[in-house]
Parts: sequence; structure tokens; C-alpha cells
Amino acid sequence: MQREPSSIPTILVTGSNGQVGFELRRSLAPLGRVVALDRKGCDLSRPDKVRQVVRDVRPDVIVNAAAYTAVDKAESEPELAYTINGTSVGVLAEETKASGALLVHYSTDYVFDGRKEGWYEESDPVDPQSVYGKSKLAGEQAIAQIGATAVVLRTCWVAGAHGGNFAKTMLRLASERDSLRVIADQFGAPTTASLIADVTAHIVGRHWLNGTRETFPGGIYHLAAGGETTWHGYASEVLSQAESKGVALKARAANVAPISTSEYPLPAPRPANSRLDTGKLQLTFGIYLPEWKQGIAFLIDQLYS
Repeated sequence: MQREPSSIPTILVTGSNGQVGFELRRSLAPLGRVVALDRKGCDLSRPDKVRQVVRDVRPDVIVNAAAYTAVDKAESEPELAYTINGTSVGVLAEETKASGALLVHYSTDYVFDGRKEGWYEESDPVDPQSVYGKSKLAGEQAIAQIGATAVVLRTCWVAGAHGGNFAKTMLRLASERDSLRVIADQFGAPTTASLIADVTAHIVGRHWLNGTRETFPGGIYHLAAGGETTWHGYASEVLSQAESKGVALKARAANVAPISTSEYPLPAPRPANSRLDTGKLQLTFGIYLPEWKQGIAFLIDQLYS
């Protein structure tokens, strides 16, 4: 049965103090009553408490922006990573299925091994190489097995004005050092938290106004900004745009030296290729995803306006 357009949904947002969660408070506000909870309000390390929170709020839509994202630390904390990224996601899926709600969940390029030539499509085989990637895949699999009405958005290289991320780290280091060394053999598309939040609002709005449980196009979708670059290209662009805004930096874009992954070893392996094909998302939901440099320009404006 189709919902009445005049009804106002209750939207539960978890991880509301994270990069994406912070932006979701803004993007979802025009769509309904947003209940935005941080870790204190909804701690995904405690699945039993998560279930109780959902039953207390009784949401029509759950947008799960909470996650264990400490990629390297996950190698030594696998149980916690799996609880947050896998078990509790399963709980959210169970509760949304039981109530007929919609679940929007975020996943990652780390579910792939990063060895493919070209762009990853949703149907490509998954083969995570890190505990983080495996725990995020566990969340995807839980949603699929439970059969909830859900949209899983795989994204990559997330950056926002709120919270910590690569772009802000580069800006901080460039204010302290005369030169930087950044990896130049890993490829992806920097994707702003604001873009992710806006696309999420578009999907939620479509579901609430037009969707039914039988016809809503749920499933896995790739969400990333247009184009591609390397971490080195990303850092150079961030510093270049900051310079154009008059930000005082010791290290300029020209002072960013390219290095290989082998020169910067980390506990958890990173995908060499994080390029995500977003054609399915754009076609299904009528969404245009702007080129990544536009997102960086907006991010710099947010940080230095």
C-alpha cells in the first residue's frame, strides 16, 4: 500500500556526530522528524541496546551512519569491529524488516581487493583484505540474508568539514611542514560527506513519497564523486584550493612529493583501486554526481569561509 504524501516520517540517524551523520542532520531535516543519535544515544558495540533504541523510537526510516572506521586498529580489535559493523547492522535490518521501515546503510570500497583494472561495479566479486573490510562485508551480508527493505551505499575516500579525514590532515600538516610525501599509486574519488548526505536524502524522499515495499529499488549501490585521482593528486588539489583562498601554508601543492604504497607501510592493506562505477545509482534514482574537485572546493569553503 502506498503511503500518503502528507504523512511525516520519523527518521532515525545513528552516528550523528560522524562526518556523514553530521551532514545528515541538515539534509534529512526537510523530510520529517529526525532523531539524531550519537554513540551515547545508540552504541552499536551493544547490539541489545541498539534493538531497544529502535523499538523506543519506532522509526519509519533508519539511516545508519555509525561504524567502526579505525582501519588499522581493527586489525587488533576484530571482535569490536565485527560487532559494530556486522552484528548490530543485522539487528537494524531485523528491526526494519519487522516494522516495514527502510534501512539506509553505508559500506565501503574495502570490500574489494583493489586489484581490478578499471571501475568496480556492484556485481563484482568481493574479497576484502583487511579486518575492517571483512567486518563491513559482514554488515552487507546480514542485510541481504535478513531481507530488509534496504539501500546499501558503498562509498570511498570520505571527507567532511566535521570530523577527521585525509583532507584536513593534509591541511594541518601543510601548515606545520615545508613539504609532504603522499602515496601516488592508489586510485579513487574523494567524496564529500555533504554529497553522501544529499544523495541519501534524495533516496529517502523518493521512498517515502513514491515507494512501496514491493517496488522500491533497494539493494547495493556505489556512491562516489565523479572522476578519479590518487592520494597524491587529492592532497595537491586540497592545498592548491586552500592557497587560492589565501590560507597560509608552509607546504604548497608543488611541495607534495609522490611516493609508493611500499614506502608507507600500514598494519591494514589498502585497496590499490577504489574506483567505483556509479552508473546504477545515477540511472535508478535520477542522480547526477559532480566531479570530485567540485566537492573539494565546497569543503574548502566550509572550512575557511
